[in-house]
Amino acid sequence: MKKLIWLEWKKNRIGRYIRNALVLAVLLALFLYAMAFFGIANDPETGIPDAAPGMLSISASTEFLTNSAYFVFTGVMLASFVVNAYKNGIMALMFTYPLSRKKILCSQMASVWIFNFVALVITKLLVYTCLFWGGKIHTASAFPLDFHMESMSFYGSVFFTAAVVTTIGFLSLFAGLFTKSSKVAVITSFLLIFLTQGSLGDKSLAGNTTVLLILAAISLALAVGNIAAAKKQEIF
Repeated sequence: MKKLIWLEWKKNRIGRYIRNALVLAVLLALFLYAMAFFGIANDPETGIPDAAPGMLSISASTEFLTNSAYFVFTGVMLASFVVNAYKNGIMALMFTYPLSRKKILCSQMASVWIFNFVALVITKLLVYTCLFWGGKIHTASAFPLDFHMESMSFYGSVFFTAAVVTTIGFLSLFAGLFTKSSKVAVITSFLLIFLTQGSLGDKSLAGNTTVLLILAAISLALAVGNIAAAKKQEIF
């Protein structure tokens, strides 16, 4: 399985995704740092942060932006790694190889999941580290710095959220496979942002663990179903 995952990364030129992930992490860190300490999100008249309900702390903004970015990043990679392989007939050719079809599909899914999980964890930690040290340098922050990097529960939350978000991101894969369209996969990743990070009146869905776990469970169930169907080449 390890060899198949490495082959998937090599075949899809993983270097460009690493570069893009690094650029994304730096841009998010700079933007959130500027929000917290340079007041770019403040109302010019009142000087008060102009934020949506549920987004009045820096951790809420960090989670919203990092999670949203990786819903899209995951969708783009799945469209390239998996959906295009079916659409272009490459997967049919791969299924003629003397390898288990389940292993081939598992390696494709795992290559995307592992990359995005690790990249999202690193991005979150980079952003929070910049904000942590910014809090040491600057005397005030536009948003409350409501996280505690000294606590083990903080890191547990980062890893848990990254795993759940990456898993939910796979819903875009199944939409793409169903329609045999990489564009639909990418569009679905944007819809996931509204579904998981949107607001209903003065209530925000962002950070709603129940909703996230339900979506992750649905994604896992679809993944298991597709892997089981791979034996007959009947994926959607």
